[in-house]
Amino acid sequence: MADMKTHAGSCACGAVAYEVDTGLDKLVECNCSHCYRKGFVLAFVQPDDFRLLKDGPQTAYTFNTHKIRHLFCDTCGVQSFARGVAPDGSEMVAVNVRTLTDIEPWSWTAERVDGRSF
Repeated sequence: MADMKTHAGSCACGAVAYEVDTGLDKLVECNCSHCYRKGFVLAFVQPDDFRLLKDGPQTAYTFNTHKIRHLFCDTCGVQSFARGVAPDGSEMVAVNVRTLTDIEPWSWTAERVDGRSF
C-alpha cells in the first residue's frame, strides 16, 4: 500500500472543496456507462478519511442499484466525489482523483474494472 497522504481537491469553480487521506495505489478506472463517459479515476476511502471543506450547492445523481449518490457541483458541473455503500455493505466515499489539486496529472496508475458487466 502506498503511503497515506492528505490531498486537497475541489470542483473547477471552487464551490466544493475537500481533503482526503489516501494513498494513490488502489485507484480504479471503471467502464460503466457513468464513469467511462465522465473519465473518472476513483479512490475509495472510508468516510472518516474524507473532509468536506466547502459544501457548495450540489445535485445528486443515482442509477442502476442506487447505492451510490454521485454528487456534482450545481455551478460548474464537476463531480468531485460520491457517497455510497461498498459491496460489503460498509459506507464509503469515491473520490474522483482527477479533482485532486495537489498531484501531477497522470502521476498515478489505475486498475481497469469492468463495471459495464455488473
